[in-house]
Amino acid sequence: MAHEFKDISPNASTGAKVTNWFENRFPTAFDAYRVHMSEYYAPKNFNFWYIFGSLALLVLVIQIVTGIFLVMHYKPDASKAFESVEYIMRDVPWGWLIRYMHSTGASAFFVVVYLHMFRGLLYGSYRKPRELVWIFGCAIFLSLMAEAFMGYLLPWGQMSYWGAQVIVNLFAAIPFIGPDLALLIRGDYVVGDATLNRFFSFHVIAVPLVLLGLVVAHLLALHDVGSNNPDGVEIKGPNAPRDDKGHPLDGIPFHPYYTVHDIFGVCVFLFIFSAVVFFAPEFGGYFLEYNNFIPADPLKTPAHIAPVWYFTPFYSMLRAITSEMMYALIACVVLAAGFGVVKGRLPVFIKVAIVAIAAAAIALMLSIDAKFWGVVVMGGAVIILFFLPWLDMSPVKSIRYRPGWHKYMYGIFVINFVALAYLGVQPPSPLGERVSQVGTLFYFGFFLLMPWWSRLGEPKPVPDRVIFKAH
Repeated sequence: MAHEFKDISPNASTGAKVTNWFENRFPTAFDAYRVHMSEYYAPKNFNFWYIFGSLALLVLVIQIVTGIFLVMHYKPDASKAFESVEYIMRDVPWGWLIRYMHSTGASAFFVVVYLHMFRGLLYGSYRKPRELVWIFGCAIFLSLMAEAFMGYLLPWGQMSYWGAQVIVNLFAAIPFIGPDLALLIRGDYVVGDATLNRFFSFHVIAVPLVLLGLVVAHLLALHDVGSNNPDGVEIKGPNAPRDDKGHPLDGIPFHPYYTVHDIFGVCVFLFIFSAVVFFAPEFGGYFLEYNNFIPADPLKTPAHIAPVWYFTPFYSMLRAITSEMMYALIACVVLAAGFGVVKGRLPVFIKVAIVAIAAAAIALMLSIDAKFWGVVVMGGAVIILFFLPWLDMSPVKSIRYRPGWHKYMYGIFVINFVALAYLGVQPPSPLGERVSQVGTLFYFGFFLLMPWWSRLGEPKPVPDRVIFKAH
């Protein structure tokens, strides 16, 4: 159906006439603005936890823009890659600033994404009807990890080279297909020029396209079902109060109210971001490792190889899976199967199936090397997040109305995650190994036992409308 042209008064301002001219010729853009900004009603009780989504979008733009300028001077060649980065840092006008913005932006991306995901965990933003929003978000997180890992190889420093060597070799531990898969990823029998070219093409073209598509899907899915809020109260539900125009009484237009809210958050973020870029771009060796300022040398292994800080919680879980730890995991399988058979009110054939599956799992755990199970645990630590909407059985969404001890549970989860991240940076030690093993069991226990513990305790009464105080 053709769009009808809108007339405008001859006495209207020049700005109004220009806007009208564009709206008549590109109505889809103006409709999208109304749907997603000026007429998108968001809950009026957002707090500071709700700025991290827009900050993630800002950092994505920073990464794309700085990445474009870096590609102009970078050479994806094993013999020239390190020198091209040095050339950018020393000879390209403002090249050092662009490079440091990109490297700091990578860490900033994970900081805001981790905080954004934790906010979803606190307020139950993954619960019905936002399951798909959460799944798209987890897919973004997974794509971001792939993007960061591939980009980490590109400077072709010592830690880049040996970090890639270690991670790619992990794929070789997969039974049957592992060696061929590792060869396919490397493009050669060792990490070399072919690997660098593959990672460069994925980092610059393939993964960013997937990332952008997922971000669009994430935002569209969010705006279709509406935003959650700290109270976990649906402002657009069938029983939600509305004004005479059909707008929710507990909502306000995203623009201008939350655009101003987000601009304030952006200003604070850019202040901190700029301070890091100008005064501490290496951030004590956490954002840029000192070994990465040394050219890659296949004949000289660094004393301690560790990934960048945002991968270290999962790297700790990988290292925690030793031959001894396998017996603890087998004990967990036996206990879970025994509980299902003894306590579960299930038909006999299902109980038999549980026993058979547990026996098969134990046989596999005993016959396949612990290194493979370390890879499974590391991948499973991310994949399990996708199932969170179906693991949480609490009758209420928000942490505000859950039993008080749930806050301590989430607090211990955060401390455990930070401890795993710290241990992943440190060289292996007997004490660190034990702590990481306990931390790994707690991490998976937190999610796998959530259907049980999330229902314990008496929740507080949830209000019918959002609680909001003007400020």
